[in-house]
Amino acid sequence: MTQPRTPLKIGILGAARIARRAIVYPAQATEHILYGVASRDRSRGEAFAKQYAVEKVYGSYQEIIDDPEITAIYNALPNNGHVPWNIKAMQAGKHVLSEKPAASNAHEARDFQTFVATQSKIYMEAFHYFYHPVMQRVLEIVKSGEIGELVSVKSALYGTMPELDDLRLQFDLAGGCLMDMGCYSIHSQRMISQALFGVEPEVVSAKARLHKANVDEALEVTLKFANGASGIADCDFDTERFSAPLSVIGTRGSVETYSFVVPSWDDRVVIKVGSSTRTEYLGTISSYTYQLQTFADAVEFNKPFVTDAADTTATMEIIDQAYLAAGLDIRPAL
Repeated sequence: MTQPRTPLKIGILGAARIARRAIVYPAQATEHILYGVASRDRSRGEAFAKQYAVEKVYGSYQEIIDDPEITAIYNALPNNGHVPWNIKAMQAGKHVLSEKPAASNAHEARDFQTFVATQSKIYMEAFHYFYHPVMQRVLEIVKSGEIGELVSVKSALYGTMPELDDLRLQFDLAGGCLMDMGCYSIHSQRMISQALFGVEPEVVSAKARLHKANVDEALEVTLKFANGASGIADCDFDTERFSAPLSVIGTRGSVETYSFVVPSWDDRVVIKVGSSTRTEYLGTISSYTYQLQTFADAVEFNKPFVTDAADTTATMEIIDQAYLAAGLDIRPAL
């Protein structure tokens, strides 16, 4: 991967667990600068900075986005803190890489999309898996016609139950399994639909298992593609182990991968056509590294990318439809 000419000076909003894999290690791998971190708890920010060699610790989110030395913000705040702080960061002249889902609901996403259109800085949503060669190869095979016409797609993300006070289980913070894990399942279905038909899949139905009122600990969405093919986008917080299978079945064969969200853990793409099976290995470089390089290329060279504000809106529209189909309320925004 080609290195950009100028390293990004990255400010991290929130000393979240995801930041280590999502921005710290990728920045180190691509020689970008971890310039600063801001946390609600300054002592937590100081511990994070010491552990990961971040240069500065800030006393507030506003302070970090106001620093003229910082060129890009990585937003790892709870879901309902994405749009408000992404707006503040862009107004302060920063490029933004925002954790997913980057909005609490479709209405907020549409308003944010309108705002981004007025800005000169880059905004990118962190659906990192999409930028890894595994997902790109799956899309290439599906589009090639090798497995025939699309029949069905199954994508899922399964994990182990968070602690009861985890932010991901708080409705007022725009939490829920579909928001945290299922957004990957939804997004992958969208990418396949866009690649083949240039349109979004339709929500047919959804069913949820609740952790508490309005907060899903598991949710399965049934989708329909433009040619009538079916899709299942599944997620579950309460399973024995993490897994992220993706399978696409066509009239002539199938393509499968077994860890599409974290392809560096299992980089196999298995293609079956008739009696023939082959396995391709696409490499174990982190998908977060590919993502950061794509973000940096957009900043440095204005190269195009997929997970922009319009893509955020399209994902949130399907998530909202899924919640309503499951009989649940749409997540609130701040």
